Amino acid sequence: MGVPALLVYGVSELCHWAAWLCLLYLLYKASKLFLTWRELIAAFRPFQGPPRHWLYGNAHEFHGDGKDLEVITGYAEQYPYAYPLWLGNFFASLTICHPDYAKAILSRQDPKENFGYYFITPWIGKGLLVLSGQKWFQHRRLITPAFHYDVLKPYVRLMSDCTNTMLDKWEKLVPKQKPVELFHYVSLMTLDSIMKCAFSYESDCQNDSESAYIKAVYDLSYLADYRFCCLPYHNDIIFHLSPHGFRFRRALKTAHQHTDTVIKERKQSLKDYTELEKIQQKRHLDFLDILLCAKDENGQGLSDEDLRAEVDTFMFEGHDTTASGISWTLYCMAKHPEHQEKCREEIREVLGERNTVEWEDLGKMPYTTMCIKESMRLYPPVPGVARELSQPITFCDGRSLPKGAVVLLSIYAINRCPSVWEDPEVFDPMRFSPEQSKRHSHAFLPFSAGGRNCIGQNFAMNELKVAIALTLQRFQLHPDPENEPLKLAQLILRSVNGIHLNLKRIERGESL
Repeated sequence: MGVPALLVYGVSELCHWAAWLCLLYLLYKASKLFLTWRELIAAFRPFQGPPRHWLYGNAHEFHGDGKDLEVITGYAEQYPYAYPLWLGNFFASLTICHPDYAKAILSRQDPKENFGYYFITPWIGKGLLVLSGQKWFQHRRLITPAFHYDVLKPYVRLMSDCTNTMLDKWEKLVPKQKPVELFHYVSLMTLDSIMKCAFSYESDCQNDSESAYIKAVYDLSYLADYRFCCLPYHNDIIFHLSPHGFRFRRALKTAHQHTDTVIKERKQSLKDYTELEKIQQKRHLDFLDILLCAKDENGQGLSDEDLRAEVDTFMFEGHDTTASGISWTLYCMAKHPEHQEKCREEIREVLGERNTVEWEDLGKMPYTTMCIKESMRLYPPVPGVARELSQPITFCDGRSLPKGAVVLLSIYAINRCPSVWEDPEVFDPMRFSPEQSKRHSHAFLPFSAGGRNCIGQNFAMNELKVAIALTLQRFQLHPDPENEPLKLAQLILRSVNGIHLNLKRIERGESL
């Protein structure tokens, strides 16, 4: 046999073995998928749920057209405690839509399910939002002092300044008599606010939204949501090679460089001020001060990597979620003018001619606070949270789930649970009056509950009150009937087509 023949024979043998190896690999993967399918079938057997397609599962019911949340609540009416939802035939989660089931889950310390947060982890790192176990507990304990009311007090004036900057921009749009899309402006305002409050950083992002860092934050938020909704982009390789993946990495580099610079500069400025009391004599404390000075019982602080993760996590959680809450609350005020006017009367009594909210004012607006809570019941900024069970669980009705099962708490559906809320689709702020405060402890979950509840909820509520009060003091809000928002449940509650309102400037002393 000549050399060419030997080469042909060698190549043929190589191809033969490669084909066998590919076949064995495919058989291995198929076996794993089959076992996964059997485990899921066994895990969710006690729970009835909507019929599933042989290929798509229930995924084909969701189109991102503004009606997906109605599908969720429709299923919740059929299966009132919980039901499995299948994405294809190899991933399923138990969707929880009743407070009893929510309480059972949130009273535990199960880690957050990684799928939803996987796409933002390259940006926010392993911070409080995605950590679990002992490291989560350590971070939570170190960060908690950053949300003490003494730290939050000076933020209220800064929030007022940022809100007034936004409202000044809206005043220029009123003469054009065109509906204003709120979310863009509100998101820039909350970003401006969080940078001033948490990092004492003057970004001027409301007037200069073209700065590299602001564009990077916007790109990262948008691309993480886009990837979440685009099935092919769930694959790391496909996303990495795509134009969106390139844009994401470029924004990521810009955002991380900015965060690193802010931390480095603050470390340098605090060299002579290692104690919080000394810093406070110089200026108000902020989130970054407390992170840099925080020490555990062994005298250990956060590493540079952990610092950046917590800063980026707070940037992500603190501006988009609050922007969603403010925007949807203003929409509710526009849809319900009688409640809008009651809030305005209350705000006028508290603020008078002032256009700045003070810390002491926040507790003097009970009706406005009830309207904010009712708005967040109907339009929760975070429509759902997921957990992966670290141990088996048995629910109040005797049904069980094994370790490793994924549960999705649909906050949107729980906040509309008809066995808890009378006429759940009706906007009724009196649900949150002191006389009607007795309800299930887990019926209203805008900030989740239990040990892993939102650490920044007081910060967010303060900013909501400031923004709503100053907006209603200056503008009368009307809906845009030709452009009703279409709800879009992503990591936060958005609208497919934005949130558009008509604004009318209220002159000082004008009676409506």
